[in-house]
Amino acid sequence: MSETMSFTITMERVAGLEFRVKFDWPEAGELIVDEPAPLGGQRGPNASRLLAAAVGNCLTASLLFCLQRSKVELGQVRTRVEGSLARNDRGRLRIAGFRTRIELPVGADERERLGRCLGLFEDYCVVTASVRQGIQVEVEVVDRDGRSLLTPQEA
Repeated sequence: MSETMSFTITMERVAGLEFRVKFDWPEAGELIVDEPAPLGGQRGPNASRLLAAAVGNCLTASLLFCLQRSKVELGQVRTRVEGSLARNDRGRLRIAGFRTRIELPVGADERERLGRCLGLFEDYCVVTASVRQGIQVEVEVVDRDGRSLLTPQEA
C-alpha cells in the first residue's frame, strides 16, 4: 500500500458498558453504543451490529457510486445484513459471517442497465474487502498518566 490515510474516533464511558462515540467529523454527531442484555442495556448498537452496518453501507455506497458514474440513477435502495455468531474452539463468540442483500428498484429486464458495476463494486468497498482479508488491530492500554500498561507487542 503506497497511500495511507487515517481517522480517529473517541469513546467515553457513560455507564455500565454504554459508551458515547465521537467522530473526527463534527457534523457526524455522536453515537451511543452498548451491549445487548444481560451484559448491557441495549441503548445503542454493539460492535457486531456496527460492523454489519459498516459492511452493508460500504457495499451499497460502492454500488451506488459506480451506478451514478455510469449515469444510472436509482430511487429507493434497501440493504439488509444478517450477521451470524459462532463459538470458536476456545468457546469465544466470533462473527462467523455476514449475509448482505441489496434491493435495487429495477426489474430483471433492466439488468443490463447496471452494466459492469455488478462485477466491480465489491472490490471498491473498503470495509468488506478489509474484513474479508483480516484487519491488523494493535492494542495499547495506558494508565491515567499515559504510562503503558499493555503495549501492542504484548497484546
